[in-house]
Amino acid sequence: MMFPNLFSPLKIGTVEVKNRISFQPHLTNFAVNCLPSERQMYYWGERAKGGAGLIITEEMSVHPTDMAYEKLIDVYHPEVIPGFKKITDYCHQFDARIFAQLNHNGQQCDGAISRLPVWAPSPMPDVLFRETPKEMEPEDIEEVARYFAKSAIHAREGGFDGIELQFGHSSLSRQFLSPLTNFRTDEYGGSLENRMRAPLQFISAVRKAVGNDFTLGIRMCADEMIPGGLDLAQVQEICARFEASGLIDFNDLSIATFYNLYLVEGSMHTPLGYTIPLAAGIRERIKLPVFCTGRINDPVMAEKVLAAGQADMIGMCRALICDPFLPKKAFEGRMDDIRYCVADNQGCIGRMGVNKSLGCIQNPAVGEEKKWGEGTLVKASVKKKVIIVGGGPAGMWAAKMSGRRGHDVTLYDRNENLGGQIQTAMKGAGRDEFGVIIRNEKDQVDKAGAKVKLGVEVTAEQVLAEKPDVVIIATGSRPKANPVPGADGPAVCNVWQVLNSEVTAGDKVCLIDYDGHHRATATAEFLANQGKTVHMITSSLFIAAELGPSQDLYLARQRLLQKGVTFTPDIAVMEVGGESGAKTVKGFNVYSNVWNEWGPYDTVVLAMGQKADDSLYMSLKGKVKELYRIGDSVAPRKVDMAIWEGHRVGREI
Repeated sequence: MMFPNLFSPLKIGTVEVKNRISFQPHLTNFAVNCLPSERQMYYWGERAKGGAGLIITEEMSVHPTDMAYEKLIDVYHPEVIPGFKKITDYCHQFDARIFAQLNHNGQQCDGAISRLPVWAPSPMPDVLFRETPKEMEPEDIEEVARYFAKSAIHAREGGFDGIELQFGHSSLSRQFLSPLTNFRTDEYGGSLENRMRAPLQFISAVRKAVGNDFTLGIRMCADEMIPGGLDLAQVQEICARFEASGLIDFNDLSIATFYNLYLVEGSMHTPLGYTIPLAAGIRERIKLPVFCTGRINDPVMAEKVLAAGQADMIGMCRALICDPFLPKKAFEGRMDDIRYCVADNQGCIGRMGVNKSLGCIQNPAVGEEKKWGEGTLVKASVKKKVIIVGGGPAGMWAAKMSGRRGHDVTLYDRNENLGGQIQTAMKGAGRDEFGVIIRNEKDQVDKAGAKVKLGVEVTAEQVLAEKPDVVIIATGSRPKANPVPGADGPAVCNVWQVLNSEVTAGDKVCLIDYDGHHRATATAEFLANQGKTVHMITSSLFIAAELGPSQDLYLARQRLLQKGVTFTPDIAVMEVGGESGAKTVKGFNVYSNVWNEWGPYDTVVLAMGQKADDSLYMSLKGKVKELYRIGDSVAPRKVDMAIWEGHRVGREI
């Protein structure tokens, strides 16, 4: 066996799991009316079917004051039990075990949703939610403990194999434990023993409710990663004391808080396996099973962690959102078939941050497993001749899916390599991992039987001469040629030209950012890494305005500022002027309407929008039996929509 440790069983309390892979808790927004849904059943069930040994649900709310999000399951209502039974029965048929995560978010709740005061250890607003909580009275703490117990009974009656109590980054329990959020002077504050009192009450109440023959553990924040908060040494002691209580069976780990949310689920700028040292530190102090989570996105790394004794269980979250069948593929030695997560965060965390349902840029089936999950693709009743023009993510997915359905597929691209705009985007500073998307799909296109012809500039005449049944246009988009007057002159270029080394920027650069995303920031950093002096101008409130939901905002701005990049926000650029080597930028403040001029610059770089490359599509309209266009050739957007549309069209033709 390639991964003997990863695919060995593990006893967790009274439960034995078949392997060391846990699908970790995370928000989905799939609940309906605060009750478990069929959508969740198929979502978690797909990961059970894919071979994960353990599934841990998203956090479920234990008390009416705990409303951090609108679509959490209210586990304290007995009405949840029938839905739970459907979910647990569905997962059990695939020999997976499933735990329910119970939580109270404390100060990280939203009274605007619950219409109740937010409860917390101390009346200190959370850094993100910013609502002043009510300081919990002893009777409030006792009430929450009772509700934890009531919720635990519902979870057990619903068929769950165990319970995990959230003591991690977003939890009332961590707020009691941490000196950063607990300023109490009564028996619940001050000393470590006192700060542990409320969390121990919650654990004790749950243990008494479910009995000693039921698995119970906690998800603990291993390090708050902020001065004044819990550090690893303090958490080691806390975990040792929890273990000594004899009340818990495992210790799942998270990292950081809402003070530094970019560390909770790190983007591709965060190193792979960045939490492993913390798990190893906890593992040194306790004997209970320790779960390690944090950018462990492949079975090779997971096996190394287990072999080194740094953890007992590997938590995979985004890796299994991206590819639910990663465990099964690894077990069967099909490593080339694994779709590896790139931690881009746009489809998962980015959607959660703006209250949308969970997604994944590389997996359109997320949340749609009932109709698009494994085993739902059927062979086409009529084999068609399909031509796809454009080998970016949209075109590759269309080729893969239509090829799998049995069509005769030919994929053309004008470039010498597949990947489209990803080939350029991956050259941005710190964005090289984005290129894994190409690696993930290139072999799948071949395995689907599609013929690939590269370096071909396809014309309408060529397409029509082949007499296809179906034509799919996926020709992408290009940077706008002249977005403002003077933007087409010498010493003016776009971000693609910079990243593809088609131009050499001078020493002093102005980058006009109308993108607010990686296209602008990664190019600015690319130039700064070359020693250029970079000034970024944007019409938005701040540079990188679109990177907040994906947790890239903080680190992107930090890196740019540390590398000397300067920012000027709130400016609508109206003209680029000046002579070569002394370019100027003119515009006005969008609030004061005051005009200004900046410069001189050696080079002006534009991130001022894209234009759909749809000329081939327009020339074929009305001349082909079935004509589709997908991705940026419809309208310039992000990679998630390109993949979504390629997947959908490939399924439907």
